[in-house]
Amino acid sequence: MQDTSKQYDAVIKTCRDLFIKKMKDYGSAWRILRLPSLRDQIFIKAKRIRGLQENKVQKVNEGQESEFIGIVNYCVMALVQLEKGVVEQPDFSIDEAIKLYDEKVAVTKQLMMDKNHDYGEAWRDMLVSSLTDLILQKLLRVKQIEENKRETLVSEGLEANYQDMINYAVFALIHLNNK
Repeated sequence: MQDTSKQYDAVIKTCRDLFIKKMKDYGSAWRILRLPSLRDQIFIKAKRIRGLQENKVQKVNEGQESEFIGIVNYCVMALVQLEKGVVEQPDFSIDEAIKLYDEKVAVTKQLMMDKNHDYGEAWRDMLVSSLTDLILQKLLRVKQIEENKRETLVSEGLEANYQDMINYAVFALIHLNNK
């Protein structure tokens, strides 16, 4: 599992570096996005990945990797929005955004390490396409939870679903980086 931790950190570093660059370009404009908008952005990326996996012809010269990175970053944004709420104007400095990014990723990584221990690194035997399908399934769950006004009877809430999507995307990126 030590390799998993190192590989996870390397993937997150790539995602985080892009997040920082986009914060420098755009500021925290993402803070105005409501949760369904973030969910839809993640959905678009996951559907594109699935299309890349199924279609023989690719018309846009970007691969799965950039889309999985986008999923990680949009999920982190969703976790921040869950905690801080939506605002009308960008309100975070780069330092504030990075601090929250790091906090959300640390909690999510610990969840992965705990589950990874219990599941015996089963994800290593999974296909990237299966991880994509799991992300799409989680998105449908998130949509249903939103339609239920965030009330669940026995299921995990929104936070757990976004954390799982981050971890599935990281696993996919580890697989893709190992090819």
